Amino acid sequence: MFIVLNKQKIYSYLATFSTVIALFVIAFTVTNNVSNTIVTSSNSKELPIYNVQTNENKVALTMNCAWNADDIESILKILEKNEVKITFFVVGEWADKYPEALKKMADAGHEIANHSDTHPHVNNLSSEDNIKQIETCSQKIEAITGKKTTLYRAPYGEYNNTVIRASKLAGHTAIQWNLDTLDYTGLTGEKMWERINGKLQNGSIILMHNGTEHTADSLEMLLNNIKKSGYEIVTVSNLIYKDNYVIDNNGTQKLK
Repeated sequence: MFIVLNKQKIYSYLATFSTVIALFVIAFTVTNNVSNTIVTSSNSKELPIYNVQTNENKVALTMNCAWNADDIESILKILEKNEVKITFFVVGEWADKYPEALKKMADAGHEIANHSDTHPHVNNLSSEDNIKQIETCSQKIEAITGKKTTLYRAPYGEYNNTVIRASKLAGHTAIQWNLDTLDYTGLTGEKMWERINGKLQNGSIILMHNGTEHTADSLEMLLNNIKKSGYEIVTVSNLIYKDNYVIDNNGTQKLK
């Protein structure tokens, strides 16, 4: 009887111990899964808009202004002649140096967007400093044009989650591009067209710069070729969706 009783106690102890171990394993697994979910969520890549999925034959032409303003008068005349409105992404310091050029761009009906205040490497900045870059630039542009900016393009095409989230906190939509003319490298207009011809599609966003060797003298040809390819040239705000959208892993903005 004594031996049987000890066996029963042993079996009872083993059962209790096994139950405790099983509960510990379950708790550890659940905790680990939750932890992994949180890490994955916090590290998910946030993207700017590279292009837009649309059935309309529209593309947006954008021009970064960060250097000089020598060709702005010529660019504005060509755009007016061809009845095209584009989006200028302006650096705050550029606005300080060339307020008259900026005002002419805005008065001509072109969209003025934000390209930071001092054109820094924004991936190296904190969230607070990124927000300050955007807000300071917007304030300078508003003081000259009377309108705040709502679109933001980070300098050098740089971005990370901090940069994208900072733009949202500053009330701006981050815009990239999917077609680059490489005009800043000194390419001729013909070479620029070779780069984008055949790659144009509905919803494309094209990158150009003022203050380069051939942007102004190539602009009319590029506008005509884009139009002959069947596309209407619009501002970024007239291309992107404002609500109820997602941005896929390629940076394409799509309606939900």
